[in-house]
Amino acid sequence: MDYISLDSLPHYTECEKTVSELGYHLVELKFSKKGSTTYIQASITGEDASVNMGVNDCSKVHRVLLPKIEEMLGTEDTYMELTSPGMERNIKNAAEFALFKGREVRVWDKNITDWVGGKVVSSDHKSITLGITQEDGTSVEKTVAYADIAKAKFIHL
Repeated sequence: MDYISLDSLPHYTECEKTVSELGYHLVELKFSKKGSTTYIQASITGEDASVNMGVNDCSKVHRVLLPKIEEMLGTEDTYMELTSPGMERNIKNAAEFALFKGREVRVWDKNITDWVGGKVVSSDHKSITLGITQEDGTSVEKTVAYADIAKAKFIHL
């Protein structure tokens, strides 16, 4: 799995500032152009990533973020789709793990060719550490390097 710094994405830093002022975090931001229209796909999460986002959360951010993006781009010919990460999100970029601390995820570890599931304890630019509850009720932490992760997704409980 690749780690691509979120700050390296076009307009991410400016948009994250706006979104974080509302109490959320920007998970994903993509721009594409078709004709004269700019299409924007964005995804947000809350301060507590273990709490699911609702329509009201997305509406609140959409009302503030779209005018900000239109101002940055210098155009009003835009269409923005703003969503929550979803209950069973496939994690596309390892940098997203930092936004989902406390969330239950599972990763396909290429070393053991199986899923490893647990709560995100921490992450950096090279690996993720998961808190795993074992069958006897004890907890252990397992660190998995991003290079060893084939895919990752939320665990929907």
